[in-house]
Amino acid sequence: MRTKTSYQTTIYACYLAYIVQGIINNISPLLFVIYRTRLGLSLGHISFLIAANFGMQILIDLLAANYADRLGYRFSMILAHVLSVLGLLGIGLFPLLFPVPFAGLLLATLFNAIGGGLIEVLVSPIVEAAPGKEKEKAMSLLHSFYCWGCVGFILLSTLLLHFLGAGNWFFMPVFWAVIPLFNCFLFAKVPIRTLSEKGQSIVPKSLFSMKSFWILVLLMTCAGASEMAMSQWASYFAELGLGVEKAVGDLLGPCLFCFLMGAARLFFGKSQTGLPLTSFMKGSCLLCIASYLLAVFSPHPLPGLLGCGLCGLSVGILWPGTFSIAAKICRSGGTALFAFLALAGDLGCVIGPQTVSLISRLLPEAGLKAGLLAAAIFPLILLLVLCLIRISPEK
Repeated sequence: MRTKTSYQTTIYACYLAYIVQGIINNISPLLFVIYRTRLGLSLGHISFLIAANFGMQILIDLLAANYADRLGYRFSMILAHVLSVLGLLGIGLFPLLFPVPFAGLLLATLFNAIGGGLIEVLVSPIVEAAPGKEKEKAMSLLHSFYCWGCVGFILLSTLLLHFLGAGNWFFMPVFWAVIPLFNCFLFAKVPIRTLSEKGQSIVPKSLFSMKSFWILVLLMTCAGASEMAMSQWASYFAELGLGVEKAVGDLLGPCLFCFLMGAARLFFGKSQTGLPLTSFMKGSCLLCIASYLLAVFSPHPLPGLLGCGLCGLSVGILWPGTFSIAAKICRSGGTALFAFLALAGDLGCVIGPQTVSLISRLLPEAGLKAGLLAAAIFPLILLLVLCLIRISPEK
């Protein structure tokens, strides 16, 4: 019989899985300039890589809703990490081996997208199914490791590229492939429980008839949009507002954003105050709205940058908090519920930045600030929904 202590290793493996996802989600954006200057890729090629990554993750979210339980959590997580290893190795090696570097990068990107999509869908239900109390805090702490993965990866990769030199960039992704390789062996050994016994999990189509499911989808979409609308533009805002070079902009923009987002998740995960999740999320929504307004209306660049950072702090709990609410009000949803919520979150991650882009282009005289002001609608909607819903199990 497995003890609670033995499952702690499972939790550690899940923490590391989110670090892996942070690595594979940020490796290509960090190398986009090198793709252009060293490999001759056009902006169209880079845009296609972004679209391919997103499209594949959406497809994996949909497939996982139907097949993850059948394949099993262990097999799926091992597969996710094997593909992540191949993806990272591929980014470093495929462009050198393929006659067309873009084809090699596209294949590596698809490997990473499948691995990252599987991790995103499965890591939360694995932690939810593990023995233990205070699941809300456990979920928040789990998701903080994605942030630490992003921050650590950006910092260490910046140092690696500095010491290796742009000509030896391909060593960097090969170096990072060690982490998913190690975690692959870890998931082969750790105990894993599922949310429901085989055949007892709800049929995915049945979720669509639940009113609470669509409320959760709305919450998750707004959570993803609130986060990524600022996150995707943070580096650009830092460079534009402060006039600093890209390396500094990356540290002051997305790196600061991710650090404070992780700090919020770590605070809630370790907090002993017993603060209710929904109250914490409502306060976070208010802070998120305020951070967008500060970024938009600040007359000086430094307070505007502070708005970017505070946005990371404010959105930290929204994504994992929605997962925790879902586990409470839709207990029979199983893996399919988490898969569809991941899909909703990914859609929000596209809707948010695209809203900023669209409004900025429609109102060129106001530019990016107009787009960020429009994006404040997402935390506002999330706040209104949280004020209206009751957290009670689905009957």
